[in-house]
This record gives sequence, structure tokens and C-alpha cells, in this order.
Amino acid sequence: MTSDRPWLRFYGKVPCSIAYPEITLYEAIASTAGGVPDAIAWEFFDTTSSYRDFLAEIDRFANALAALGLGRGERFLISMPTSPQGIIAFYAANKLGAVPAMIHPFSTGPEIEQFLNASGARMVLTMDAFYPSFAAVAPSLPIEHLILARIPDYLSAQKRFGFWLTKGRTIRKVPSDPRVHWWANLMRDRYEAVQRALASADDPAAILFSGGTTGTPKAIVLSNRNFITESLQLAAWADIKEGDSIIAILPIFHGFGLGGCVNTFLMAGAKSILVPVFNAKNVAKLIRKKCPSVLAGPPTFFDALTKERSFRKSDLSCLRLTACGADTLPHPLRERFDTLLRNRGSNAAIIEGYGLTESVTAIMASPMNENRKGSIGIPFPDMLAKICKPDTTEEVAPHEEGEICISGPAVMLGYLNDPAATAETLKVHADGRTWLHTGDLGTMDEDGFSYFRMRLKRMIKCSGFNVYPTQVEAVLYQHPSVAQACVVGVPDPVSGELVKAYIVLKDVSRENADTERALKEHCHKQLIKWSCPREIEFRRDLPKTRIGKIDYKALVGEHIASHG
Repeated sequence: MTSDRPWLRFYGKVPCSIAYPEITLYEAIASTAGGVPDAIAWEFFDTTSSYRDFLAEIDRFANALAALGLGRGERFLISMPTSPQGIIAFYAANKLGAVPAMIHPFSTGPEIEQFLNASGARMVLTMDAFYPSFAAVAPSLPIEHLILARIPDYLSAQKRFGFWLTKGRTIRKVPSDPRVHWWANLMRDRYEAVQRALASADDPAAILFSGGTTGTPKAIVLSNRNFITESLQLAAWADIKEGDSIIAILPIFHGFGLGGCVNTFLMAGAKSILVPVFNAKNVAKLIRKKCPSVLAGPPTFFDALTKERSFRKSDLSCLRLTACGADTLPHPLRERFDTLLRNRGSNAAIIEGYGLTESVTAIMASPMNENRKGSIGIPFPDMLAKICKPDTTEEVAPHEEGEICISGPAVMLGYLNDPAATAETLKVHADGRTWLHTGDLGTMDEDGFSYFRMRLKRMIKCSGFNVYPTQVEAVLYQHPSVAQACVVGVPDPVSGELVKAYIVLKDVSRENADTERALKEHCHKQLIKWSCPREIEFRRDLPKTRIGKIDYKALVGEHIASHG
């Protein structure tokens, strides 16, 4: 067995395989509620809900949705921050056999139209503050029902008043609109009780959209099985169970937030502390007050926390697990955060994982007993990984570079209404299995530990040579002056592309030619000449995508716009 999966000997207490129930997501939550009805499912600004009450809210909203005409197979657009309404609606739609399409609540009008047209949804849930964006759009299928929620729907009287004082009174009044239904009214009114739709584990459970802020996002169709298997794998890996809690700061339109920080914990009978907007000071306060056992986020999340003075002084002994994903974790940041954990009473250390929305979220991570430098870990139970020669199904030898391919029950059903893109990404190999070609470049050692290099599309071609931005960034991060770095390829008439580095310094007073020269010399000592930055631009901050990754595409766009 270990000859095909050499990583199994590093599993420790993690099972090599898991028995997955043939159920839907709604049934999974109902099962948890039946087992631990009095446990707290979620918390939101000090408001809590037991699993018994959570299930009752799901059923109540499912009744309301059914009364509005939502049924099996239909699409329901959810444009919500990480909030009770967002997760209640997600599972309520699942009960009806409908398919929620999850999008960013700050989506622009053109983006909303694009998402509505892609999904075919005619019913929407969003916040009152975002009503103008939805009222102005004209998708090919008109919006028939626009359900509006308010942040105060689940706040105490005192916090409702505080919200009105700080933000609520700035929200424009919603005009008369026959399409509008208010969340509070729908949850208060009585509707005919509906039974669970006769859906299966293999039926679609959600549509999530691929990331990035430019280009056309793909609509990724994920099944009940995808979510349930990924959550059970992650729970087994990290030993998530009743009594655990997580600061759920990641957005629910993203697989990491919805699958990893919400569904995994709810299936385990644990608690998700829902946080709609990230603020390092507020998260530090939450950790002190709520004592979560798990913290998860992208590298920028951990970087912001290490810079927050109140966090650096906090008692972190409650944290038994900290997990980083969604982007490459610079080694200096890992060391800085791990040192902070140790100094503030925690035995945890950041574990790095790897995944993508096409598999819900993480499908591999560092084992708890072995953390190899630079590795994104080994596959979860029942997941397989291998490295293939790009554009082929041919597996390469250990340590040889190629495309990361994964297979297993967490892999998506496909891209919505895009059979060509699905066929390009999901390929049947000689072993008869369907493999997801990730578009990511990496290697695997003899023990089955994988090492991420970069997105294939991000590779820079300089004078015919391949340049790997993450390799250059890793070298830059070794310099004591560098706080953040992003390396991109920009157009050049002579070399095709030249290597440009955007740098945020720890001490902004050192933004000068001497520092630029020192950074270039530092790179020349460790990198081949065509990998060294030809240009360095100092910035006070770097643009981020909506899930907190450094947005390298935006930097390339800025360069092109400024250079004609």
C-alpha cells in the first residue's frame, strides 16, 4: 500500500481511509444537531446558537424559500459576509435540493450580472447595504426575489444600537420594490413545512467561482460528497471535534471559508465564531475573549497579526492549531509567527496546506508530527497526488518538476456549462482514475511530500529562460530589510519579459537607491542572473485579492498602464 502512497507512514493516528456517509449537507448538519443539540454551533458578536436552534432556523428559512418558489435544481445566489444568515441560507437551500451560488458581497454591478447569468439564479440573498448594486443590474433572467438581511438581525439590543451609531445610519433606505423580502419577516412568518428533497450525495451542493480580480471566473460545481469528504478528511487530520472552535474570518464565498472554517466545524459538532470583516486588532481581542482552539487564514492574515501590538501581547495558550493556506507562506513569516506562539504560551506551530476551489479547499497538509521546510505536506486520507509532465498525463520522477495533479472524492463535478474547460482540467489517466490538473507547478520527494513552486501561468519567460517568482521572493524575504515582496514579469521589447520586484520595507525611511542596490546584490549572490530583479519598486503596501492574497495581476496591470 505504501509503495503507491509512501506518505501513509507519516499519518500517525490519522486513518488511512474514512467511511463517508451517503448523505447531503443538510442531513449532515441534522445529524450533528441530533447528536449534540445543546452544543454551540455558531457565535456572532456574542450572539450564539445551539445546534438545535441552528437546525430550526435552517428549516424555517427553507420553508420560506419554498414558499417563494425555490425548488430542487434551481440556483440561489448568496452574496453575504461570513454571518448567520449566509450559512443558514446555504444549508436551507441544500434541504430543498437547490444549488446556492456563493459570491463576494462587495461584487460590482457588472460582476453581479456576470454571476447571475452564469448561474441562472433568479432569487438572491444579500445585505441591505448592497441593495443598490443588485437593483441596478439587468441579467438575462430578471431577479424575481431579492431577500435582504441586516447585520442587526442577530445582534443584541445593545449591539444593534451600537451598529446603528457607527454604520447602520449610513446605509441608505431601501425604496419600495416588489421584489424585496426582508430576512427578519421571512423568519418570523409561518409557512407550510417542507420535507427534505430527495437529493443524493452526488448531486450539486454549491457553485463557487474561481478567484482573481481580472478575467472571467469559472463557475465550479461542487457536490454534497465533495464537501462532506473534504470536511471529514480535514477533521480527521486536525482532530477537530466537539469543544473546538475557530475564528471563521475567511469569506463564505471561498472554499477555505465555507468548507474549512464553517462546514468542517459544524459537521464535527464544534463552533464557528463568525467574523464578517477582518481587522487584526479585533481578531486579537476575539482571541483573548473567546479563546478559540484553531486559527486559519492566508499568509497576509498571519502577517497582519504579527504586526498587531495587542496580539503580540496576548495569551495564545488556547491555540492548539494554526493553519495557513490559499497562498505561499514565506519562511521568515512562519518562523516569526511560530516564535510568537511559543513566547505567548501556545504549543502550536503553523501547518501549511494546499488545495484549490476545484476540490473545495485543502486536500493536503503537513502532518502533525513532521513539518518539512518548504513542503505543502502530504495528501489527506483517500486523496492521491502526483506530479505530471505539463500538458500530459505522464508522471515524472521524484524531485522532478511538473504539474501537481490530484484525485479523490473531494474533486469537483466540473465547471458549470463549460464542458471544454472541464475536459481540459479533469482527465482520466492510465490508472482509470479521474485526475484534476491543477495548473500548479511543483515537485514531490520519495516520501510523498509535495513542494509548491508557482502557478504555471505565473512563470516568467526572460530571454527564453524560465524564472519562478516564488523562488525570487523567497530570496528577497531573507534580506533583513524586506517586510513583503512580490515578483512579476513585465513586458520588455528585448527579453520578452523582465523580472520586477515590488518591495515593502520594514523601515520606509530606507526607500532609496542604496537599498535597491543592496537588494539586487543580495539576489545576485543566490540566483542565476536572469532570475534577478532588473527593476525594484518600493511600495508602502501591496494590493490584495478579495481573499487576502497579494494580487500580482494588479501589479502587472499597473506597470503596463503606467508604461503605455
